[in-house]
Amino acid sequence: MTWRPFHAVVEREMLKLARQRGRLVAQMIRPLIWLFVIGGGLGAVMSRQGMANYQAFLVPGVLGMTMLFGAMLGAFSTVYDKESGVMRLLVIAPVPHAWVVAAKIVSATALALVQGLMLLVVLAVLGYVDSQVSFALLAAGMLATSVACAATGMAVATFSGTLENYAVMMNVVIFPLFFISGALYPVEMLPQVLAVAALANPLTYGVDIMKHAMLDGRAGTFAGAELGLWRDFVAVAFFTALAAVIACVRFTRAAACEPLIHPQSRSRPRPA
Repeated sequence: MTWRPFHAVVEREMLKLARQRGRLVAQMIRPLIWLFVIGGGLGAVMSRQGMANYQAFLVPGVLGMTMLFGAMLGAFSTVYDKESGVMRLLVIAPVPHAWVVAAKIVSATALALVQGLMLLVVLAVLGYVDSQVSFALLAAGMLATSVACAATGMAVATFSGTLENYAVMMNVVIFPLFFISGALYPVEMLPQVLAVAALANPLTYGVDIMKHAMLDGRAGTFAGAELGLWRDFVAVAFFTALAAVIACVRFTRAAACEPLIHPQSRSRPRPA
């Protein structure tokens, strides 16, 4: 088994990204809206009540949001490949199907990291990233978050047969993951049911790692990290492995692969 098929899949996705520079720029708008509009509004309300800087607390959250959306949209190409016919070539290629899944996860991870790094540069220019940040820990957190979100997106993609289905499922997955991840408010402030759900959310742990990197030891912020670092990394690794296994199982099932090779079989009546 060589690395050439794996490399070809990853290279194809990166070339697509290089041709879609407008997509990268557009992806920067969403987190900045949350930071300045939502963060600015809530921060003003909190400051009147004597609370600390809310926007600084929001920075790790918008980084996590950027990588979540980037990874999920990166996995979107899997469903597009099903409809365009490219996936047929991958399915019948003499490589294990798990390699295709792994290559797609790596591609989506790379897309999420590129967008996260671009946002990080913008945040540094705006003064939200300074020398107090632990950059090594931040890099580890961004990588762990990107991989977990990419694996989750790939698992969702294996359950989607059309672009429309994936778009609906992506929204159903993205918003709960984001809103109960501790990105917008501390997990400890959530109602008990939501707090329990947050602990079953891989993004919670990825965002918490970035909170450790950006908020620990910083005075005047609304809140800081809530979970232990080792717990964060172990949880992210567990959820990543779980999502990857689900994606591999779904992708290697004959029922999932046969329609990709013979799309007309969807409408062909089965023999009695």
